[in-house]
Order: sequence, then C-alpha cells, then structure tokens
Amino acid sequence: MTGWPGGAIAHPYHASAPPRPLRGILAAVTATAERAKPRNGRPRAKARARAETPVLVRQLRNGIEESVHRGDIVEADVSGRLIRQLGDPDRVVTLRSTVKPFGVVALIEAGGLEEFDLEPAELAIMASSHSGEDFHVRTIQSVFRRAGVSQALLACGNEGMPLDALTAARLARDGEKASPIRHMCSGQHAVTLLLSRLKGWDLGTYWEPQHPAQAAYRSAVARAYGTTPERLRTAIDGCGVETYAFPLRQVAQAYALLADPGAVPAKDSRRSLASALTLVRDAMLANPEMIGGRHDRLDTSLMKAAEGRVISKAGMEALRGMAILPGQRVDTNGTAGSGMAVKIEDGDGYDRGTWAASVEALRQAGVLDSQALRVLARYHKPTILDPHGRIGAESIAGFELAPVGELIG
Repeated sequence: MTGWPGGAIAHPYHASAPPRPLRGILAAVTATAERAKPRNGRPRAKARARAETPVLVRQLRNGIEESVHRGDIVEADVSGRLIRQLGDPDRVVTLRSTVKPFGVVALIEAGGLEEFDLEPAELAIMASSHSGEDFHVRTIQSVFRRAGVSQALLACGNEGMPLDALTAARLARDGEKASPIRHMCSGQHAVTLLLSRLKGWDLGTYWEPQHPAQAAYRSAVARAYGTTPERLRTAIDGCGVETYAFPLRQVAQAYALLADPGAVPAKDSRRSLASALTLVRDAMLANPEMIGGRHDRLDTSLMKAAEGRVISKAGMEALRGMAILPGQRVDTNGTAGSGMAVKIEDGDGYDRGTWAASVEALRQAGVLDSQALRVLARYHKPTILDPHGRIGAESIAGFELAPVGELIG
C-alpha cells in the first residue's frame, strides 16, 4: 500500500484513523518538525556544512582535466601554532604508518638500545614502511638473531608484499612466497617483539591491544601527542596492530617535535621524549633508504634530495607527515623547526596526488631549492607514458599555501 499515513489510501485495518499508539508517534513527529521551523517557515539546517575540500592536484591529458585530487595541508610548530595551511586543519585522520617514529621511543626508553646493541640503521627500519628489499630483510634478521627472536613470530601478514616491484618479480620467478618479514610494517612489529623479549612478556600475543608491549607503544604515542593512552581514539591498522586518530594540526605538531625534540619547554611533558626522539630522528636522517627503499619511494627520495633538512614518512590512505628541521630555507633567514601534514581526500590509489602535493608544499615552505626540485621532478609532476614513451598525462599541483598570519590579519 502507498500513501499511508496521510495519503489518499488509508491503512486497510483502520480506515478512519491511525491506531491510538501511532497517534502519539505522529503527534511527536509533528511537534518536532514544528520546533525545527524558524518563524519564517524555512527548515533549520541541522549542522553547519563542512567547506568543500580544496583541489590540490589536477590530472591533465593534453590540457583536458581528467580528474582532481582534493586534500588538506597544515604546517605547525612544536607549540601547535599554525604556520601555513590550506583546507581544514581539524580534519581527523588515522595515523597509520606516520605513527612509527614515535612508537620506537618505547623500546629505547626500556633499554632496548643497549640490550640489543641496536645500530642507527636498525632504529630507522623500526620507524619505516620499507619496500621489503633484501637489505631490509637482512637488517631485521640481524636484530632478531641477536635478540633470540624468531621471525616466524611476526604477525603482520604478507598480503601484497614486498612493495619493491623488482624484488617481487624475482621472488615470483623463483617460486618463492614472500614471508611476513618482507611486509612494510615488519620493522614496526619488531619494536614490540623486542620489547616483549626484553621484559619477559609473551611473544606469541605481542600484537594484541591488551598486551603490555602494545600498551607501552600506545603510551609513547600518547606522550608525543600530548595526551594520555585512555583518551586515544583507536582503530585497527592494515598490519593488525592499533592505529590512532588525530586532527591534522596535531599530526603536524608531532612532526615538529620530531624535527627538533629539544625545542619543547622544560615544563612540557613532551620534553621527556627529547633524548629518545633525537636518536630516532638522527637514525632516520642517516638512513633514508631504510625508511622507504631504493626504487620509487618518495620518502627516501625527499630525504636524500633535502639531505639533513627533512624527514618524510607516509601512511596509507594518502597521509604524509614531514619533519622540517631548523635552519635556513630558500629566500629566508634561519627558522625554527616545524612539521607538515598532507592528506589527499580520495586515498590516492595512484600516489600521483600525494607525490605532487607533498613536493609542492615543501617547495612553497622554502624547504626545497632548485637542485632538489630537479632531482624530485618525477614526483613533483608525475607523468603517464604511452607505449611509445610519449607523455600521455601529467599531474599538476596547483594550490597556494597561505601563511596563517595573512589569513587572519
């Protein structure tokens, strides 16, 4: 039946009126609707609509716009003061792999550096999303041998791994199945495995949220973000452990802390992280190929092109955190360290939007000079070639980061 209640066709069992219980429901609905009407008779908006996310990158084919990538960019200092932005600094994102540099702190503070005689390259891979190349595998295996931990305990899976296409092709040719140690998150999982070995905790359940190793990791992350573990908003990451959600402005602030851990005032609780985070920062800077890989990894390429000036760390769904170290920038005098967070709204399955936007954002912030931009050209303007090597399409970053002072002045 259609048109009931209130239409031309009445309910077959009550031709004259709705049943008594329904009368009350209809009256309540009518009263609610009347309260929602302002005096001019127009319905009230339920909530203020979120502003449309700005376009950061356009995919062009012979000048024809095929698609766009929208997103948000925030640069902040260690106090949380916004420096540059475009879009919504309060957009909530899951940290995914951008969390990794901060989680390593848990192992360092527990004495893991001394207990397992960890080298900077080994610290770096624990903060990485590595490509699963042989040198990555050897690095993690070396740590596990010294610690007496079996790589068979890794619970990160192996779906879609390794990321490195050449390594994946070789394994397929040889009929070899990639093991979890080639997963991009195996270094992160090594942190809590080693912590469990150090503390005598159960190794087989290290990945479960209630495990004390995960609690220690969670605590380190909470401290870096200036909060407590109880207040963290959590979700399950692709590798099976927890991830955490924060507004972009806090991601940028955390990366400003990574850029210059000693810049936090003495009374700030984050100051206790300075020693451990400095070790992580320096290890990442010294070993950029551990952070990503040797082929087509923007994090590694950025850190090599801007040697000693920036740490770049991507997370899934097109989030990237960048720690910009103190020092001179293009056309400016010396500046304090800062952090930058870039988020592409659509998840950027092709990487082109994230690549172009990240390089352009650093250019506008004065981090990349002309030489660095030449080295990063294929990331700055990603192209698609046809079978004959001709450029078929290219991704162009077209946005302007405005200093926040100019926006509100």
